[in-house]
This record gives sequence, structure tokens and C-alpha cells, in this order.
Amino acid sequence: MDNCDNTIERELSPEARTTHNLRLLGFFPLFFFLAQAIHYWRISELGHMLWMCNIGNLLLAIGLFLNRPLLTRVAVIWLIPGLAVWFFYVAITWGLVVSSTLAHVGGIVVGMIVLKKVRMDRVAWLYALGWYLLIQLISRLITPAALNVNVSHTIDPGWQQTFGAYWQFWLVLTILTAFILWIIGVVLHKVWPAEPV
Repeated sequence: MDNCDNTIERELSPEARTTHNLRLLGFFPLFFFLAQAIHYWRISELGHMLWMCNIGNLLLAIGLFLNRPLLTRVAVIWLIPGLAVWFFYVAITWGLVVSSTLAHVGGIVVGMIVLKKVRMDRVAWLYALGWYLLIQLISRLITPAALNVNVSHTIDPGWQQTFGAYWQFWLVLTILTAFILWIIGVVLHKVWPAEPV
């Protein structure tokens, strides 16, 4: 059996081996996503699975399994602000939960490893914005308003004195989100630029 495995390994080109190894990495974010799903299922709050950072792990896994660099890039772009938001609004306030730590810290570690190989193009941030708008719409349609997943239902507490209506808050948040995604995309493109097609 070992001889057969070694023969297959030798027959694979370096590029095919890299693709194969990247696909195997997809099991990590899939595991992180499922661990979060079990956690939220136990506390009867599965709606939290649609937060951009949680669903980002699933998108990363799918991108790796299907060898779709665009999906991988979009997921990685979103895992970066997801880590910051999680740290300041969840980890500091509520403490560390194993599944949540895996999803946020583990997801970004896998994402950075993968990004070194798939690189970042100049337009992935636009797709990341489109992904955000889609997931925010789905969050509004299927998650309880009380969870306010992806701030899809109401003005985030602390901003209610600043904004008189949800649509005003949403518009400013969307513009700010677009700017942050663009900055992340620019920085990642400078560090790991994708070759022009």
C-alpha cells in the first residue's frame, strides 16, 4: 500500500500536490464551522451561524474543496474583521468558548496559510461586499430579530442616539464596511499579489 501511495505522490506534479494539500486543509474550517453549529444548537441559537465570521469558515472550506480561489479570498477577507469584532465584542465580554476560538483564530490561521498559495487579486473585496449583502439579507429573512445577526434587524446598541432610523444606520454601516473590505483587499494584494490572468 505504501508503494502505491508513493507512486501516486511521485506522479503528481508539484502544482497538483499543492492543490491536493490545500483541499485537505478545507477539513479544518469545516470542523470549526461544525463545532460552532453544535455549540449554538445546544443553546438553541442556531441563527448565530450566519454571522460573517462563522459562515466564513464554511465558505473557506467550500472554496478549498472545490479549488475556487475567489471563494477562498472572500472568506479570508471576512475572517479578518470577524476576528477583531469577535475579540472585542465576544471574547472580552463573554470569555473564550473553545468552538468560538477555533472558528475565529483557527479560521484566520488556515486562511493565511492558504492565501500564501492562492494570493489576493484586486477585486475580491467587491465580491466580499456582495457576499456580505447577501448574507445580511438572508439573516434578516430567517434569523430572529432579537439576535440581530450581521446587524440585519436593528441599530446596534450604542448607536441608537446617533441614528434616527435603521436605514440611516444601515447605509453608513454598509459604506464603512465597503471601505474596510477595500483596505483589507489592498493590503492583502500588496502582501500576496495574484498574478494577472
